[in-house]
Amino acid sequence: MKAMSNDRPQAVCASDFASIVGEENTLCLWENIELSQQKRIQQAIASGKSPSCIVYPRTQKQLAAVIAKAHTNNWPVLPCGSSSKLNWGSLAKSIDVVVSTERINQLIEHAVGDLTVTVEAGMKFSDLQALLAKSRQFLALDPTAPESATIGGIVATGDTGSLRQRYGSVRDQLLGITFVRADGEIAKAGGRVVKNVAGYDLMKLLTGSYGTLGFISQLTFRLYPLAEASGTVVLTGKAEAISQAADILRGSALTPVQADLLSSKLVSSLGLGEGLGLIARFQSISESVKEQSNRVLEVGQKLGLDGAIFADAEEANLWQRLQERIHTSATESVITCKIGVLPTAAVEILTQVELGLIHISSGLGLLQLESKNQVLKIRDRTQASSGFLTILSAPVTIKEQIDVWGYTGNALPLMRRIKEQFDSKKILSPGRFVGGI
Repeated sequence: MKAMSNDRPQAVCASDFASIVGEENTLCLWENIELSQQKRIQQAIASGKSPSCIVYPRTQKQLAAVIAKAHTNNWPVLPCGSSSKLNWGSLAKSIDVVVSTERINQLIEHAVGDLTVTVEAGMKFSDLQALLAKSRQFLALDPTAPESATIGGIVATGDTGSLRQRYGSVRDQLLGITFVRADGEIAKAGGRVVKNVAGYDLMKLLTGSYGTLGFISQLTFRLYPLAEASGTVVLTGKAEAISQAADILRGSALTPVQADLLSSKLVSSLGLGEGLGLIARFQSISESVKEQSNRVLEVGQKLGLDGAIFADAEEANLWQRLQERIHTSATESVITCKIGVLPTAAVEILTQVELGLIHISSGLGLLQLESKNQVLKIRDRTQASSGFLTILSAPVTIKEQIDVWGYTGNALPLMRRIKEQFDSKKILSPGRFVGGI
């Protein structure tokens, strides 16, 4: 059904939601939204139309009622958390209202003995990690913007990070999910214990769906104990030697929790040396960390690479700077892309870009590219080798010119049937996913 046009009076739209969430600090008309927040939202939607308002439900029940109201009136909704990744994916179309889970942010249960936690979707990742650290546990994800990212947004975008080297992806750590359907009904899948696998496929489906199938409201994860010690090794030098070091590390018995290949400009901007880089982090008992770190150093020395070991505050600072550098654009024209290639092809790709990081085992990584032509050139090379290149963030004008996802598989008809089943009116993040879904 066709969404209602934006000439509908904003006050009427706002009053419909105000009766659900109340008016004080839970609903804001577009003209009253802070300019910085307006800019983040505009980076996520197609040009030519602004939403009427942003709504902040405080409970899952209120969220369900808000979505039900939008469904009844055919108002397209843009779901978000703290907006830290709202500019990822394709541009949403004809959005009437933005709905944020930022205030649905409570800890529901932390089963310390079972190593599981259940939280509402709006909880900040950094706040959750701080709570878990009190019990010497952690959630094994390292998402973009960890200080501001919400748990729901991390799952909705499938944002894992380098820790997937040891712990797997978001899907691998998710045990249960609660979400609001497009019609406002609350649905659940999975459970709160590690052995419960009911609804597993539904959890996989919602992870990385960018809010197009349902509005995530609550999540249950498996946890891990914090390690006794941590250490990071950095090798830098010529591309061929770095490639050999990565091959040796992949084929060895060493068990890094994080291991990435770095482009030469990324290496130099972090003050790590010259040439390409390989960074590997080990976390275990102290003796194991020292032994594994030294073995990587020895590999580097035999290949003529420079090497260094980082520990304690220096190590934490290094990983924080790496995270910030690969995700922060020097200019607004930078195009940040997610890449997937054969791990053995990673070094070749990194020699063709200025800023890039690719995980040595999965072949997944991030690149900062400068132009539409460079995106298309790298995409052609990756697709020729059964890889992919998708745009995460970019100027709106770039996203309007080229396909953000670059999907060439044969599953699009199936995806569209799934979208039709979950959201027949197409009110949830319309146009944001593959193929305009």
